[in-house]
Amino acid sequence: MRKMLKFTGISLLIIVVVLMFVWWCISGNKIREYRDEYGNVLEGSISEKFVMEINGAKNGFFINGRDINNPVLLLVSSGPGTDDYFLTERFSDMHIDDMYTVVYWDYRGMGIAYDSSIDPASITSDVLLADTKAVTDYLKERFNQEKIYIMGFSGGTHIATMAAAKYPEDYYAYIGMAQIVTDSSERDKLMYDFMKQIFTDRGDNRRLQKLEDIVTYDEDGVHAKSWNSYVMLLHEAGGGTTLNETEFWGIDIPIILSHCYTIPEKINYIRGMKMYRTTPFHEEKEDYDYRISYNNFDIPVYFLSGEYDYNCPQPLVKDYCDNITAPDKKFYLIKNAAHSPLWENEADSYKAMEEIKEKTYIER
Repeated sequence: MRKMLKFTGISLLIIVVVLMFVWWCISGNKIREYRDEYGNVLEGSISEKFVMEINGAKNGFFINGRDINNPVLLLVSSGPGTDDYFLTERFSDMHIDDMYTVVYWDYRGMGIAYDSSIDPASITSDVLLADTKAVTDYLKERFNQEKIYIMGFSGGTHIATMAAAKYPEDYYAYIGMAQIVTDSSERDKLMYDFMKQIFTDRGDNRRLQKLEDIVTYDEDGVHAKSWNSYVMLLHEAGGGTTLNETEFWGIDIPIILSHCYTIPEKINYIRGMKMYRTTPFHEEKEDYDYRISYNNFDIPVYFLSGEYDYNCPQPLVKDYCDNITAPDKKFYLIKNAAHSPLWENEADSYKAMEEIKEKTYIER
């Protein structure tokens, strides 16, 4: 028995060492580049990854574009506190960087900008809004643009919506992808109905019971007891971050296997996500309904939602779009996608982003 236990222990150690070695090998600092048929970097393209100080704090940037003369698109990361660049590596067919210079922004304390010395209590809505303004001004000056585009993704729409409403003079348009609308029981009920229908169609009684175990009922309707548990179950129903994938296979493994982050950055990625759950900003983004608080815009507003997105339920986003006032607005329902339509269905998302550019961009 002792020999068997010793053998098992050695085997596990070898497996761990091999896995760590593989992880080391695949980790790096590689991001998308643009090359001609001879392997030379395409003139006028941009491929950068860097950290710089904005308003006294580290901010991280991945910038990709085939032509730096294209309009700039600032993509405000999700979460809040989650870097999204790994999706660009995983879904390599996504190429809106052919018509925009896409700036993936890791705001203070997250992603490649994680800083262990930062005080979580210092991260508020006002601070992140001021950072957004400073980043926007930096991009306008650097790329010699009078205006840029701003896109919020999921939790990042909290920040981007505020910026679009407060600083309309800086932006050609606001684009909400997987737009946050409300955290009310209305959202929980849509998620519940979607999951119940999926699990019923599958004959999955175990998950149906699990669904009932993590909700409560009152006169307002259905409520999730634990948001994290609710979203984890939503992934199992196919309506999470990527269509028909669990969080483990759709997010965790791709991050571990990605080449765009170093090993320390992968560790800090997780640390930043956890830290953001303890910030005032996290608390400030509770008990909201943007149909009431942000329903009037001075710039065009567009929304991209995946057909199966019930993390930020697409029916709510459609309702939000219908009820806002803006110079122009449109809701794009992206088929065969869940919470990340820009990457999951790159062809339809490209068409939507192309149409937005054609309607709003004024070339100098």
